[in-house]
Amino acid sequence: MSFSDIQKKEAASLMPTYGRFPVALVKGKGAVAEDCEGKQYIDFTSGIGVNCLGYCDDGWVAAVTRQAATLQHISNLYYSDVQTELAARLCDLTGYSKVFFCNSGAEANECAIKLARKYSCETYGPQRTRIVTLENSFHGRTVTTLAATGQEAFHHYFYPFTEGFSYAKANSMDSIRAHVDEHTCAVLIELVQGEGGVCPLSPAFVRELAAYCKERDILLLVDEVQTGVARTGTLYCYEQYGVVPDVITSAKGLGGGVPIGACLCTEALGGVLSAGQHGTTFGGNPIACAAALEVLSRVSTPEFLAEVTQKGEYLRQKLASLPGVAEVRARGMMIGIVLQKDNAKEVASACVQNGLLVLTAKTLLRLLPPLNIRYEEIDRGLEILGGCIANT
Repeated sequence: MSFSDIQKKEAASLMPTYGRFPVALVKGKGAVAEDCEGKQYIDFTSGIGVNCLGYCDDGWVAAVTRQAATLQHISNLYYSDVQTELAARLCDLTGYSKVFFCNSGAEANECAIKLARKYSCETYGPQRTRIVTLENSFHGRTVTTLAATGQEAFHHYFYPFTEGFSYAKANSMDSIRAHVDEHTCAVLIELVQGEGGVCPLSPAFVRELAAYCKERDILLLVDEVQTGVARTGTLYCYEQYGVVPDVITSAKGLGGGVPIGACLCTEALGGVLSAGQHGTTFGGNPIACAAALEVLSRVSTPEFLAEVTQKGEYLRQKLASLPGVAEVRARGMMIGIVLQKDNAKEVASACVQNGLLVLTAKTLLRLLPPLNIRYEEIDRGLEILGGCIANT
């Protein structure tokens, strides 16, 4: 099917909810994608951080294929060996006590919100339900996670939004204190605000916030949907901040390309949600769990994590030296690029034309390459990017 045919079918059948680049991808291998006309692209996006092992990794394909040929789905009314194996593996790797599986980052954050509110309601009464998030945050596109998102641009059209959220300034404990009161049950943060422009939080702020919350039995919820699963150089980003949140959420790279989300909690919270109080039809699907087990077996090793850190630093240094780059914000292989011309969207479009896939976030270019991308692929992508920045 030609690109124009695909475009026409899309216009006739799909809601126009995405601003797409003029490319129809049909296959890929590793860090290279191919479109319907045979053109190849170095992919610095990983499907917005999902394809952490790149396209069609051999081990990942084998794991998914085996499970699909064995048992593709059962309801959560029955026990699942692959689901319980993944739960045990995640808890073992992170030190958390219990996990709930769902299908996306937004759903994982919904679970964290419900968990925090039920714990606080049972412990302190139904008036203690409010959650503080941060300005410039992003937590999902459901009505509740949009309400949790601290960007006014998302607070339109879909009224009434879920109540009970307020937005403090990032890296400001004074602002946190101004928003916390006797009705506050939790604080929800991203350690690196990805959609907000790849903005890492200050380690000192995060440590002070964790201590502040612990003193008041306010739960600290950390959204690791984009920062987790080795993206920032540790299995989860909170490890680099020297804190242990009460709850973390995970998705994107966890399934390596199939939908899965997870909400992990400490032992004290493990029994808060009981039978019938939360659930999902597809969460913990056997195929998704088999994919996640393969991903974790690869990305959790010290050698792999060290490589992510090294590649991230390599990218940061190379990017910082490119003419036209004003600033590079990076933690591991989660990278934001501030351009001197402030023309990220135009550069991203030029990259596509020249065989490179990149992302934007606010006014920045954003890179989330496959974690196992080869150095020669990095160099080729950087060559294209440098030329597009210089000539756009």
